[in-house]
Amino acid sequence: MTFPALQNGSLTGDYRATLGESPVWCTRSESVIWMDIAEQRMLRCWPDQADRMEIRDLPFICSAALLTEDPERFLLVTQQGVMLYDYLHETFQVLCNWPETPATRPNEAAVAPDGSLWFSTMDITARKALGSWYRFAAGDKQPVKMLGGQHVPNTLVWHDNHAWFGDTFAHRFYRSPARRISAERLTSWPLGDAVFADGSALTRCAKLINARWGASCLAVYQLSGSGPELLTTLPLPVLQPSSCAFGGKNLQDLYITSARDGLKNPSAAQGALLRYQTPYSGQRATLFTL
Repeated sequence: MTFPALQNGSLTGDYRATLGESPVWCTRSESVIWMDIAEQRMLRCWPDQADRMEIRDLPFICSAALLTEDPERFLLVTQQGVMLYDYLHETFQVLCNWPETPATRPNEAAVAPDGSLWFSTMDITARKALGSWYRFAAGDKQPVKMLGGQHVPNTLVWHDNHAWFGDTFAHRFYRSPARRISAERLTSWPLGDAVFADGSALTRCAKLINARWGASCLAVYQLSGSGPELLTTLPLPVLQPSSCAFGGKNLQDLYITSARDGLKNPSAAQGALLRYQTPYSGQRATLFTL
């Protein structure tokens, strides 16, 4: 089985991120939200409004803006802690403090099926395996640490009562029971030393669309009890794709973030938010329970 080629590719807007990451589609506002981690910016685009874009400068490093039960209040995962951001009034409410030292920053984040936040941390220089996975639910005073010893923890999706995630520099995918990541119940699969798996999106038929950092492509895996099976790769016009998310009216458009960080002579496309049409449908982003 193969994944059909991506169709009608385009660059969304004129913004080029130094380190674009964490796209999420808001079905209520029909907008796509993503971050430029390096520039401390939250980006938002309304594709059906001629790609109208808003850029919000943030006073801290933030790796993800996630949806909540309130349409215009977003959960921000920042180096100062988890915050609730009122988009209309541009105000912040601290829900919990950052659980680690300034030597780490947030990276991957997603809302679990039970409405809790799961997020990862990493060495801010990406040199040491200082990273961890945490869980935070409304009412918690501090995040609960689930797993340590991670290098660059990425890709977080839920399928078949399990959480699937990766470690980019360990070149592996992992699976753990869905209620929390347990070191004792981890199963892992090697991806090859040349594979740098970054963020991913999941289709309704359990295909994992993974951004391969440094390889100018997406990799398509079929998830099953026996592990991730590589089906195909899909070429992209950017060297460093970082993550992706399904959006659009039928959740069939694929939005792909990219980065120009570290590139000496980046082309015009590097750092862009890419958009492609696909024959597959993604899954709605889960809302954080306030």
